[in-house]
Amino acid sequence: MNYIEFGKNNVQLSTIILGMMRISSMSVREVSQLIDSALDVGINAFDLADCYADGLCEKIVGEVLTSRPDLRDRMWIQSKCGIRREDGIKYFDFSKEHITEAIDSILMRLKTDHIDSLLLHRPDTLMEPEEIDEAIDAAVKAGKVIDFGVSNMNPMMIDLLKDNVKEKISINQIQMSAAFTPAIDAGLHFNMSTEAGTMRDGSILEYCRLHNIVIQTWSVLQYGYFKGVFIGNSKYPELNKVLTRIAKEQNVSPSAVAIAWVLRYPHKMQAVIGTTKADRVREMALATDVKLSRKEWYEIYQSAGNTLP
Repeated sequence: MNYIEFGKNNVQLSTIILGMMRISSMSVREVSQLIDSALDVGINAFDLADCYADGLCEKIVGEVLTSRPDLRDRMWIQSKCGIRREDGIKYFDFSKEHITEAIDSILMRLKTDHIDSLLLHRPDTLMEPEEIDEAIDAAVKAGKVIDFGVSNMNPMMIDLLKDNVKEKISINQIQMSAAFTPAIDAGLHFNMSTEAGTMRDGSILEYCRLHNIVIQTWSVLQYGYFKGVFIGNSKYPELNKVLTRIAKEQNVSPSAVAIAWVLRYPHKMQAVIGTTKADRVREMALATDVKLSRKEWYEIYQSAGNTLP
């Protein structure tokens, strides 16, 4: 396993994060075993959100921690807030009142006294940065939140927060995979009047590198927006052919190669995996052993249907 140095306490975080979005139908015992499978291969980072199954995923992890309090010091736990559903309406809420209430609710469900990292989930167009500052500053001073970040935000949104929020923005969590590359395409097709050259993200990868913001990637094995997994998918024959060839050469799975492709970007990168199977955790963790040359990285990019100028 590979690690990055992260946050105000310079903790060593695994470059693979175990996402806990799909554990709501699992028993406490099963989730406990899943956590063990991650820790056994060196994964020490775990990702949640208060909207996952309306908080049930956090509650199950909390029950695991209650039954096994020794785990807490071995787990770096991140959660997210800001997505709300009420009266059948989905909306985003970065108000001081909601963030403060969300943090306390997350802590209650997790049965812990602090969150190692709190992310603001999807951007709230109506956000008032001063309110966010008040909520986060109070939570940090109270020891409820250690590090702070955002999810799915472009550079201007982050700059708006940076001008008003005292706490450093340490993370931006974005969607990225070998079959989902908007954050890469526009840079490679700079100043070209093509669809691939359309700037959609404000050069977020380069921005995060310039400002030492960790890039956490989600849906690393998916194409589109939750359209499905591309591994073994007939829609991506050339991509799977290349991934399978490299996987055989390096004695890993095609999934590990696909995750390694994301981690190959030269910055502080983390990949969130969402499996609930111990054998898949072990398989995907081998992504950190994969060494991709520049040629192989660009070959994978183009085999997914992308082009170069």
